[in-house]
Amino acid sequence: MKLYMHPVSMTSRPVRLYMAEKGLKADEEVIDLMTGAHFQEPYASLNPNKLVPMLDDDGFKLTESSAILKYLAEKFDLPEYPKDLKQRARVNEVMDWLNTNFYREWAYNLCYPQLFPHMKRRSDEAHAATIEWGKEQSKRWLQVLNDHYIGPSNQYLTGNTITIADYFGAALVTLGELVGCDLKAYPNISRWLDNMKRLKSWPQVNEVFDGFKKQLEGQNFVNL
Repeated sequence: MKLYMHPVSMTSRPVRLYMAEKGLKADEEVIDLMTGAHFQEPYASLNPNKLVPMLDDDGFKLTESSAILKYLAEKFDLPEYPKDLKQRARVNEVMDWLNTNFYREWAYNLCYPQLFPHMKRRSDEAHAATIEWGKEQSKRWLQVLNDHYIGPSNQYLTGNTITIADYFGAALVTLGELVGCDLKAYPNISRWLDNMKRLKSWPQVNEVFDGFKKQLEGQNFVNL
């Protein structure tokens, strides 16, 4: 197997973490998002989405982080994607929710417009309005994550057993660390993230992400 990825990419990180935790071997090829390598050949032809990650399993190419996690769990018969119909449906539900309702506002309206110049809106007024909208909507979704999906007693997103939804969600939620978001108002989320950060492979997989975060310290971001 070969994994095309970038170590800071929010969607590459869950795949890399899951593979590291489960001892799954793949050749990794870094697609340098910072220099626009995802828009250049040869990668642009390999993945028409021009995004990472992409898994190549003996010629079978699969994009989308959520789909890759499910594929790996199925291929290697791993317990983090349960066989039970209702348990699996719950994992699918949370992953879809993260990918749509939550990540749309958290990433594309709050965090990314502040981090990446190509996502800045055309006027200062539009830019500020986008970020303010993203901030308020993110609060709403974080409350749902805190109160409904995790709640006061669950250790993970679908109960007390880790699933691929946790790998996926932890990477997406920690994006907020880059702009200095403080999640103390969401104690269940904080407790869940602490559980994820105790995984043995977390420090190694997130080393470059943590370095990027350190570079951003002291910048004036809108955050929670």
